[in-house]
Amino acid sequence: MMKMIAGGWLLVLHISIFLPSVCRIHAVSYDYSATTECLIEPQRAQYGGGIITNPDFTHGIQGWTVFGQGAVKEGISNSGNRYIVAHGRSHPLDSISQQVQLEKGKLYSFSAWVQINGGRGNVAAVFKMSHGELVRGGHVTARNGCWSLLKGGVYANISSRAEILFESKNTEAEIWVDNVSLQPFTMEQWRSHQDESIDKERLGKVRFEARYANGTAIEGAGFSIKQTKSDFPFGCSMNYHILSSTDYQNWFVPRFRYTTFTNEMKWSSTEKIQGQENYTVADAMVSFAQQNSISIRGHNIFWANENFQSEWVKNLTPDELRKAAEQRIESVVSKYKGKVIAWDVMNENLHYHFFEDKLGENASAEYYARAYQLDPSTTMFMNEYNTIEDSRDEKANPLNYMTKLDEILSYPGNQGISAGIGLQGHFNSGQPDLLHMRTALDSLGSTGLPIWLTEVNVVVDDKNQTVQAEYLEQVLREGYSHPAVKGIIMFAGPANAEFDKTVLADKDFKNTPAGDVVDKLIDEWKFQTKEIKADGKGSIEIPLFHGDYNITVKDPVSSSLTAFSYKMTKEVTGDTVHLRINA
Repeated sequence: MMKMIAGGWLLVLHISIFLPSVCRIHAVSYDYSATTECLIEPQRAQYGGGIITNPDFTHGIQGWTVFGQGAVKEGISNSGNRYIVAHGRSHPLDSISQQVQLEKGKLYSFSAWVQINGGRGNVAAVFKMSHGELVRGGHVTARNGCWSLLKGGVYANISSRAEILFESKNTEAEIWVDNVSLQPFTMEQWRSHQDESIDKERLGKVRFEARYANGTAIEGAGFSIKQTKSDFPFGCSMNYHILSSTDYQNWFVPRFRYTTFTNEMKWSSTEKIQGQENYTVADAMVSFAQQNSISIRGHNIFWANENFQSEWVKNLTPDELRKAAEQRIESVVSKYKGKVIAWDVMNENLHYHFFEDKLGENASAEYYARAYQLDPSTTMFMNEYNTIEDSRDEKANPLNYMTKLDEILSYPGNQGISAGIGLQGHFNSGQPDLLHMRTALDSLGSTGLPIWLTEVNVVVDDKNQTVQAEYLEQVLREGYSHPAVKGIIMFAGPANAEFDKTVLADKDFKNTPAGDVVDKLIDEWKFQTKEIKADGKGSIEIPLFHGDYNITVKDPVSSSLTAFSYKMTKEVTGDTVHLRINA
């Protein structure tokens, strides 16, 4: 603890941390537990099954029926665990079924443990509505011989009877199901989960006690508390326009302390002509960020999408590409070593595989190894889209994400890498699927690796700015409140800098509705400076967001001041800090 001292009395601070006690809407607590591992025995049904009848099949197949042309039977494991088997299938939706009533406006959290009896393949949860619509509520890559957690859900935009089904395109495979759960939540309850998680994950309550050297409490001591830095990284992308626009700079700097360059650090920007590297713009942006204490995510070393390679790169032979890529990674990582807090090593590697196609299946893993060798103190991210945005994208589901990342991290030399999970967060299909977003974060969060939302923006088809702002707020709140998320960067900005998907400020740098949302959340997620008078015991008790603080205490008798710094973290729970000042 650093301190600046003025005055001649002794101040002793006893600091203890408590969880904030805030009145919340009564709701079943959300179960964040999940796993991407395939287990020999399934875990319990979440919420005791919720509104599902016979969720763990202890009563045979009671409450469940056959859907389609297949058949069902009971299964019993060697340990005595009971489950249900859909077999004799000829159509992807041939499976088991149970009817439930959905109420308009509620979110239904769904989970089930599934496996198939041969190889591996995707299994989806499907809700067949009374009017015939099929709504997919999550999917997972199931395997033979172990149980995978399928976690997702559905938002009821109308009240309807619905049949819960399971879908597998491999009609030769049996679908095994156990420990099914469907738990309803109102939107108000969903928001209460966010508030409770923020209280638990982002702040703690502290008691300060001020005393003289002889131990006497300083009754009525005046405390001034100001937060100087947040421990949660919340930032925004920037582009080259910031170098020439004072208005852009004045808009950006007071708001954000974290950034990602949109294009300026990419290979296609720094080496447009083979052999002619030019880092002039990127260097100037790095310098600007450093001068303003803005941390930078390095984006990106390589992009797996062939469409975003320079033409000269596409035309290289495999041997030529290998040499050019080696030069690229050596150049950019060495140049910005120590100047970035993260590297997006291989961008969008679940959807595209340009380097694997040209250089072999271990190409990406080799570049992670080399980036780590060049910059071992920086976190290496796999950066991907649709893992949290779109439950229909099977390529990017959490299990496939972790399968690919595990392949990279198990490559020789990569075991010690500080790895991170980068989820872009481009919400382009209207109302964000908060259930899918939360459950995907649950699954990936079970790995213990840091998760960042790296490129958040929201697009609405009719360009309704009010609706866009509402959706943006939903996404940002969901990300900030989730225990596994360690940082958020938006891919957004002012209209004058040519941002057109999520515009935060118009051409006169006046806030759009989305900009108002961002400013509101910045204020909401930081401690507002307060002047507080201590009680008769010289103490105050107050919740603080995790971060750095300047605290000044005023002696009500002498008016002398004592100033010091304090850092609130989750780990300091229960600490007692004594600050002694000699007369």
